[in-house]
Amino acid sequence: MKRLCLLIFLLLIFLVSYPEPTLAVPQQGTGVPAQLPGINLQLTSPGNPQQVVDSVKILVLLTILSLAPAILITVTSFTRIIVVLSLLRSALGVQQAPPNQVLIALAIFLTIFIMTPVVKQINEQALEPYLQNKISQQDAFTAASAPLKQFMLKNTREKDLELFVALNQKQRPRNAAELELSTVIPAFMISELKTAFQMGVMLYIPFLVIDMVVASTLMSMGMFMLPPVMISLPFKILLFVMVDGWYLVVKSLVESFAR
Repeated sequence: MKRLCLLIFLLLIFLVSYPEPTLAVPQQGTGVPAQLPGINLQLTSPGNPQQVVDSVKILVLLTILSLAPAILITVTSFTRIIVVLSLLRSALGVQQAPPNQVLIALAIFLTIFIMTPVVKQINEQALEPYLQNKISQQDAFTAASAPLKQFMLKNTREKDLELFVALNQKQRPRNAAELELSTVIPAFMISELKTAFQMGVMLYIPFLVIDMVVASTLMSMGMFMLPPVMISLPFKILLFVMVDGWYLVVKSLVESFAR
């Protein structure tokens, strides 16, 4: 995302600073070279307060877009999904199948599917009223953080939440609405990591059994020089395909989130 923003910025600078090109082929019947339409970007003073408000809105949206990767990782279901998929690939014993791009793309689209109800609430309660000048920027941030906080609290263990409430060294909140995002987000992240590793251990067990059986069989046959991974890998992939592993993993991941 940051590279894309930088590329767009450099492209705008190029369009502003580069002189207008001309075509060597003359127009029909005139003999005058045809000019391509030019692009002129200028920063002018606002004519009325509404233009200032619109400029601030654009700046806020661009800031949100620049922070989109961090938001995607920290306050959504992305962390649990990508960790489980990575552990699944390690359990299978394949390093590049499926490749990282495929795993990340699958994790992103599963995150979009899971977070759709939350995004709809943010759009209805915060974004649309703010763009229509019905609420202020501070009210929009408060309204947008409420659905996210509710989603995170549903998927956060009380033990992790208690830890950061105690470390915050402030007055204990009376209810969940008084919890700050700086307290909820780290508690949510370590809860996601714990849940992801628990699911990863459950995925490792059947493949570990296959590795142990293959290694024991090779040792009993005296084939010490043959790596057990070469023999167990086809059996692990066959088992995963026979039980329709991708269906079960994705189903378990989506159903593991409380929405």
